[in-house]
Amino acid sequence: MKEIQENNIQEFKDFISNHQYFYVIGHKEPDGDCIASCLGIADILKKSNKEYKLLSAGPFKRPEIKKFEKQFSNKTDFLDNKDREITGLIILDCSELSRLGEIDGDLSDLDIFVIDHHKTSNLPENAKGFINPEAPACAYLVQIFYEKILGKIPLKLANILFFGLSTDTGYFRFLSQDSAEVFMAAARLVSYGVEPRMIYNEINSGKPYSTRQLLGVLLSKAERYLDGKLVITYETLEDTKKYGSEGRDSDALYQLLLSSQDVEAAVFLRQDTISTCTGGFRSVDKIDVSQVAAKFGGGGHKNASGMSTDGKIENLIPLIVKEFAKII
Repeated sequence: MKEIQENNIQEFKDFISNHQYFYVIGHKEPDGDCIASCLGIADILKKSNKEYKLLSAGPFKRPEIKKFEKQFSNKTDFLDNKDREITGLIILDCSELSRLGEIDGDLSDLDIFVIDHHKTSNLPENAKGFINPEAPACAYLVQIFYEKILGKIPLKLANILFFGLSTDTGYFRFLSQDSAEVFMAAARLVSYGVEPRMIYNEINSGKPYSTRQLLGVLLSKAERYLDGKLVITYETLEDTKKYGSEGRDSDALYQLLLSSQDVEAAVFLRQDTISTCTGGFRSVDKIDVSQVAAKFGGGGHKNASGMSTDGKIENLIPLIVKEFAKII
């Protein structure tokens, strides 16, 4: 795995030193990894005696991250030209400015530092940062930055970073053979006082009952393609109206679909509006779903990607199947 080098640490330390105020932001529709990464960097700034503001376009749909929502704002402060010269923008868990979502304010022309782990990521023009597509979670990278800059992580933040690492790795189910360093990082968090059982319960408990009902609906709609290697299911506007839009348990859905015999990839589509859809792509082993997501303006990891696009479910399904046919 690509390691964070001393020059990467120094570049980030210089970025902090060269600015007096910071916006810390992750992608829209944040998940646990995104939120944990933002809070980890915020703690570095706090201990560096720097002022900052946590930003997120939201929405905070996932039950496990609801408790963090009040720490974030979707509005920037007013900055004059002099203020902008001393303000840095730190982007976590994504690199594309378009994935930040709708923020009430102006983030343009700020110095940028990115920390990300997505395969489809690239640094914006003139931005600094560290991207490692081999890392299983952005929270893992933030942990390494923190330890190399400040040393031992306090328990409250250690819990948050373990939470972020756990959500993006499916509680370590998605890690591969070369993940010894990740487990050692997780072990260090446990040595700081983290209780893994508590974090597991935090992630997997308290799901709204409506999500259990919706899960049954989505399973009943699932169809197999390409000799049973691809399975696709979808949520209509009517489904959303009936079961609500909060607290999707997509992780459980993908786990059930991918555990089926011969299935190598799974897709979940949701009709967000009459003319727009979001989609999640998951796979096991060799299938690189980021290739398909990229065809629809999305991206992500080899085994987990997403997209938002114009269109209707019935029209998108055959197009998605066509793209998967090229790689399955």
